[in-house]
Order: sequence, then C-alpha cells, then structure tokens
Amino acid sequence: MMKQLKTEVVAVGTELLLGQISNTNAQWLSQQLALFGVNVYHHTVVGDNLQRVETVFNQAHARSDVIIVTGGLGPTDDDLTREAFQSMTGMEIVEHEPSMNKIVAFFEKRGTKMTPNNRKQARVFADATVLENHTGMAPGMIVTYEGRTWIFLPGVPREMKSLASEAVFPHLQRLTGDKQVIKSMILKFVGIGESQLEHELYDLIQNQTNPTIAPLAQDSGVVIRLTAKHSSEAEADQLLDHTKRQVEERLGSYLYGMNEQTLENQIIDLLKSKGRTVAGAESLTGGMFTDKLVSVPGASQVCKGSIVCYDTSVKQDVLGVSNEVLLNEGAVSEACAMQMAEKVSTLLGSTYGISLTGVAGPGSIENKEPGTVFVSIYDQLSNRHETQAYHLQGDRNTVRSRSALKGLEFFYKYLKSSIE
Repeated sequence: MMKQLKTEVVAVGTELLLGQISNTNAQWLSQQLALFGVNVYHHTVVGDNLQRVETVFNQAHARSDVIIVTGGLGPTDDDLTREAFQSMTGMEIVEHEPSMNKIVAFFEKRGTKMTPNNRKQARVFADATVLENHTGMAPGMIVTYEGRTWIFLPGVPREMKSLASEAVFPHLQRLTGDKQVIKSMILKFVGIGESQLEHELYDLIQNQTNPTIAPLAQDSGVVIRLTAKHSSEAEADQLLDHTKRQVEERLGSYLYGMNEQTLENQIIDLLKSKGRTVAGAESLTGGMFTDKLVSVPGASQVCKGSIVCYDTSVKQDVLGVSNEVLLNEGAVSEACAMQMAEKVSTLLGSTYGISLTGVAGPGSIENKEPGTVFVSIYDQLSNRHETQAYHLQGDRNTVRSRSALKGLEFFYKYLKSSIE
C-alpha cells in the first residue's frame, strides 16, 4: 500500500519576496509531485535572514514529513540555507571533495581566478546523501532528521528541475512504496477556450480514473495533461493513447500539438514541408510575432523577415500602403491590414505575408477602442487575402502579446487548410 507523505516546499530568497522573480520552482514541484501521488500541503517563501529561515524550518519540521528547500546554497553571504539548518539541528557541515574538484575545474577551464567564497558551494551535511549537480555548481542534498526527510536543492530552475527529476522523485517513490510507472502526455489546443473545452470533455473528466485528465489554461492557449499509472510502461502508454483518441474524436480540429511542440514549431515545419516562406508586417506587436517564429531552430529557411511599421508614415513610405486607405479607412482597419500583408510579401519575396495592426491602448486610436486588432494573411500563390478582426482584453502589453498569439493561431489554421 502506498504511504502518504505530507510534503512542504520552502523557497529561500529575498528576491522572491520583493517580487523581482516569480516562485516558479514551487509551482513546478507541486505539479510534478502530484504525478507521483505526493501531496503538497504548504508553500512558504522566506527572505535571506538566518533567524527567519531557521524559524520557517522549525515550523516545517513540526508539520511535514518531507520538506523540500530551494535556494540559499550559493557562494555569497546571503546564502544561508545550510547555516539555518545547522543551527536547528547541530549537524556537522563538511566540504564535499568531488563537488570542490568540479568547482575548481570549472574556473581553471575558464582561465579565471576562483574567489574563496566559491568553496561554500561544496559544503554539505556530513550525513547527507549528496546529489551531483550536472547543470551547475552547488550539489543537492537529502538528509534525514528526527524522522523527517529534508531535501535541499539549488534555486536556479534548470538546476533544481534536473536534480529533482534525476534523484528526488525516484527517492520519494521509494519512500511512498509506489512502484507504478507514471507517464504523462500534454495535448495543446488553439481556437477554443478553457470553459468550452471542459464542456466538450465533461463526461470524460467526470468519469476519469486512470488516466486522469487535467485541463490547464496557459498564456499560449489551452492544454490538457493526461496522466496514467501502471506497473508496465507499455500499458501506461496504451492507456494514454486510448484517452488521447477519445479527446481527438471531439476536439481534433483544435488540437495542434503534443508535449513540447509549439505553434511556432508547427508553422515552421509546415512551411518547410512545402518549401514556402513568410514575411511579417507588424504595427502594434512591434516584432513579437516574428520573434516567436525565429526562436525555432531552422526558421531562417522559411522566415524572410519582418518590417516593424509602428508609425503610419512607415506603413505608407516603406511598405507602400496607399494614402487613400490610410485617409479613408485608417491605419487600424481591415483594408490597411490587407495592404500591409500583400506589400510585405512583395517587398521581401515571400510566399505569404502576414500583418498585425491595432490599438494596444491605453487610449483609443481613430475611434477604435483598445484591444481592436486586425490580422491579415496574403497568399501570393493564389493572390488571396484572409483577414480576421479581434477584440482583445487586457492592458497594453497583454493586448500586444495576445495579438501575436492570435497571429500564430490564424496563420497555423490557414496553413493547415491550404497546405494539407
């Protein structure tokens, strides 16, 4: 029978309290631990103060079976996680020779002098299970104290995730006695809201047992996480595939990718498959749409470039949007968007031109309210225009980022219908 562990995540760092960075480590850990049936009861954030860190550690020790601490393992004076735990427990701290050798080798390879405070990163508790950090300096640690399991991880997200995946989750599986294989699959959708998606899958979600179905709203669209458990990895995969087919039967027209796939990846792949190219003309998005495309390796084969035509004079003098359209219809209009898309396709010699123009806010432009956005696609092969108007909510930068996303959605759907 699986043992239930009351788990807590403690994040150490004043920068978290000041809001300078978000506590994404706790969010990620909770999501991952849930896959292993480990319940997280508390999230705590504490600043870089020895007394306060020790106080938080005492509270966590009194109420939780497993305490995962992120941050405070670096080389500077304000990295106090080890010191606070030592003050609470009296545990001896020693220098871990393999970690120290790794740190020395790092500085030697770079040809720079190692400052003495870097030795601090190799300090570990004498009785700890030391977790080698393959992506950074400070190792992680697992310590047992008075029947509680303490896990210390670096605060840098990529280092924390690597150590957690490689060592922490398998260790917790051993503690819980859970010998099942746990596998998950992410399904990604565009053009459908979270509430509509849940409505379409209501009965599947209500009757879920194994796999579980978890709808999640994200900035880049709506996703579903499917999670299956089984003693056999092959059987877990079959469970996932069966549920995926059920979802596809209802929402296949909105499904664009799985797991790490992104809209921009899919667009680049579609363009490559037919040897076609795209160019952008961006007003309110200021290059955000094209930035998404060129983030994909190999995008240079299909993405010609972008003209940021934020000012009306650039739309007219550089792109060649007609004075008549600008005077009679305005820069924020379907007619302007159509000309922008066609002109940039011609200027940069691309198969497709895509334009984005609108009002980001906070004020109105040309009697158009903030959030009014036009996206237009010009297809040089068929001399065809497709234009979509949107009315988006949010502050200025939210409207801009959502406009870029709508551009990706619109272009992806157009490519799917015209290429395949």
